Amino acid sequence: MPKVKTNSSAKKRFTVTGSGKIKRKKAFKRHILTKKETKRKHELGKDTVVHKADESNIKLLLRLK
Repeated sequence: MPKVKTNSSAKKRFTVTGSGKIKRKKAFKRHILTKKETKRKHELGKDTVVHKADESNIKLLLRLK
């Protein structure tokens, strides 16, 4: 039986923490930054944890389940 491959796009976008949570980057910080507040841009630069509802789908893509 062949090995099951990890989804390449998911492997680039998500990282698993030591406690098992999945980290992701926030959206909306690529372009059109002049109209956005400095505080907003600063907050968008930080990582955040994936929502509980989406966690199972991402774990499936990363082959953690």
